[in-house]
Amino acid sequence: MTTFVVAVVAVVVAAVVGLLIWRRTQRVVTTPAQRAVHQALHTAALAAVPLRRGLTGESAREAAPHLRTLAAAEALGVTDAEATLLAWDGPHAGMLESFGAAARRAIADERAVLVTGDEHTLIAQPLLIDVGAAVGALGMVTTGKPGPGMLGAAAEVARYACGQLELAELDASRARVDRAELRALRAQISPHFIYNALNTIASFVRTDPDRARELILEFADFTRYSFRAAGEFTVLADELRNIERYLALEQARFGDALDVRLQIAPEVLGVVLPFLALQPLVENAVRHGLAGGGRGGQLSIVATDAGTDCLISVEDDGVGMDPDLLRSGALDAIDTSGPTRTGEAAHVGLANVDDRLRAAFGDDYGLVVETAPGAGTKVSMRVPKFRPGIRA
Repeated sequence: MTTFVVAVVAVVVAAVVGLLIWRRTQRVVTTPAQRAVHQALHTAALAAVPLRRGLTGESAREAAPHLRTLAAAEALGVTDAEATLLAWDGPHAGMLESFGAAARRAIADERAVLVTGDEHTLIAQPLLIDVGAAVGALGMVTTGKPGPGMLGAAAEVARYACGQLELAELDASRARVDRAELRALRAQISPHFIYNALNTIASFVRTDPDRARELILEFADFTRYSFRAAGEFTVLADELRNIERYLALEQARFGDALDVRLQIAPEVLGVVLPFLALQPLVENAVRHGLAGGGRGGQLSIVATDAGTDCLISVEDDGVGMDPDLLRSGALDAIDTSGPTRTGEAAHVGLANVDDRLRAAFGDDYGLVVETAPGAGTKVSMRVPKFRPGIRA
């Protein structure tokens, strides 16, 4: 009997808890107005996804049904800047010709155009971004003569689409800047390293041909990786392998004067980071921290697991630098430690790496530099183990 009572009590408690949970979830969106707002935001989010890729036939076709819902239109069309139809969602295909003509006028005059028929009205809204530049037009079909509410909704939907297209253009611009910075970084690697590497290889050709052959292969693999046409990101394992090639060439040049120590946690080898993010740190340490003092020294590369992040540091025990140069905010200052053999200031581009890290992962992921005159330099970076949208 006791067991039966306990079971009944458990059922009643479960029912009460279920009812409370149900009532709580029902209060999240309870009024018609709240439900309408929720639905509108959800529809706007669905339209934003394709529009953030820019205005193309594919993105227009994906976004048109959602934009049509937002505008409460019977049909909706999208054109490009030449008034060429990209998408049409809904009935009234007989109005396509009228839409094309209205879109051309809306784009040319940069204002809305109304085409009134016996039963329906077409509203053509220009898509204006970048201080008045029209990239296309939206056409919305409504029954009868549209009132101020419908005209306002059409204008707001067009404005929303323009905002997403502007964000798409900003994303594209940032990608172009990133590619330009990467090309600049590759150009910086070329002059000061290739000359010394080839001289080193040449010095072994007669004295140690086998060693020269090995170095030629390392040099070929290094340049092939550094100037590859693949994406803007790579995995830590590939970046470290290329650094090993670089250090093999530098150790052939400096001999025992360059002591390299690596401490790499295996679990972080697959972490994705900007392409050539470590190379400038290592090259700066060798050229300015160690070789700059004319005495060689020790170089340490450490990569450790830090929960959701990976911590990477490059440290040398070389000449160091004045911390005031860092406090001035000029990371590039640490790239100039005096004239090279050609009399030109050396430049490796740590500021370039810092900018690319922040652009990819946020301001919490820039470079951190610890240094002092005569005390060496340690440059560290923190890289997230996973970041949506970033792949090697």
